[in-house]
Parts: sequence; structure tokens; C-alpha cells
Amino acid sequence: MKKSFQEVIVAILPMTVLILALTIIFAPLPQDDLITFIVGAGIMMVGMALFLFGADYSMLRVGALVGEYMIKKRSLVIMLSLGFAIGIGITIAEPSVQVLASQVRDISDGAITKMILIGVVSVGTGIFLAFALLRTLFRLSYYKMMLIGYFAVFAMSFFTSPEFMPIAFDAGGVTTGPVTVPFILALASGITSMIHQGKGDSDSFGMVGVSSLGPVLAVMILGVIFK
Repeated sequence: MKKSFQEVIVAILPMTVLILALTIIFAPLPQDDLITFIVGAGIMMVGMALFLFGADYSMLRVGALVGEYMIKKRSLVIMLSLGFAIGIGITIAEPSVQVLASQVRDISDGAITKMILIGVVSVGTGIFLAFALLRTLFRLSYYKMMLIGYFAVFAMSFFTSPEFMPIAFDAGGVTTGPVTVPFILALASGITSMIHQGKGDSDSFGMVGVSSLGPVLAVMILGVIFK
């Protein structure tokens, strides 16, 4: 717990002090707003520290155990099905995705509901997480897979609505948040430890990069539909 608090303080406290200095010097805030900001920053530090502590002792361990379970079952269907389901579940749980969905709903005047965007993004993540698992299992080239993925993104950019382009790339960014990344990395670590018995540790990396391509392409396809 002490380590988690130290990490959070190093990450958040300098930003908080900088914002306070800027508001005091250039844009003074009313006393109530200033107190609210300071209290909110303190609550955020405590919340992030508790989250990191919980992630270290639960989410990371669960991810590793699920990865080991996938390999022990020796079933490609189970592995891909679990990968797809996990991709959907962790994306729905990602706070950044909820924020993005709310903003898109507001700027589209309700034409694109939160459920639609979250559903599209989560399915995209699930499909590409399954692809990432295949890459790890069969030791496929990460560079070739990413090249094909970004070529598909480039090709889709000619067909999707221009308004959806920035939303699509933001969707790829928000799926690499504090819930998704630790779990996927732990999942990959559990898989590679069982497959290569410590000889292919580097194969556990790159899974987040492959998974984040899914939401980009999924939102671009949504842009084609709404065009």
C-alpha cells in the first residue's frame, strides 16, 4: 500500500501544484472552487492508490491465472472465446470508454447512444484481443500484424465519415487505460509462461498494441454505417 501511495503522489502531486500555481497567478478561483479542487485532488490520490493496490493483488493475479488456464485446456475454441469475452468485459469496465461514449452522445445529439459506442468499441477490442492471443500462441510476427492492421485503418479512412476519424483514434487510446492494460499484460504473461516456459517472455508484449487496433477499425466501420 505504501508503494502504491508513493507512485500516485509522484504522478499526481506535481500536476496539482502546477495547476494551483497557475490558478493563483493567472486565473484566481473563488475560495469554494479552490477548496473543491484541493479536496478532489486528495480524493483522487487515495482512489488511485487503492486501485493500484487492488490491481497488484487481484487483477494481475487473475489475469495470469486465466492465461495459464487457457493453455492448460489446449483448446483453440476456448482460448479465442475467452479472449473475445475478456476483451468485451474489460472494455466495458474501462472508465475512459464511458467518458468517451458520453461525449460522443452529447456531440451527436443522442444519435449515437452510449450503448452503441461502448458496444462497438468493446466488440472491436474483443476480436483483436483474440487475434493477439493467436499471435502469441503461434508466435506470429508482431510487425507484420501491425502493418496489416494499420494498412486496414488507412484503407478504411477513405470510406468512413470524416467526423468519425478522430473519434476512432480516441477509441483506440481510451482502451489502453488502467483497467485494460494491466489485465491484458497479466493475461499475456500467464500464456507465455506456460507456452515457452520462460523462453519467450518478450512474446507477452505487443498484445495491448494489437488489441487497441480493434476499436479504431470498429468505430471507422460505424462511421461508414452512419455516413
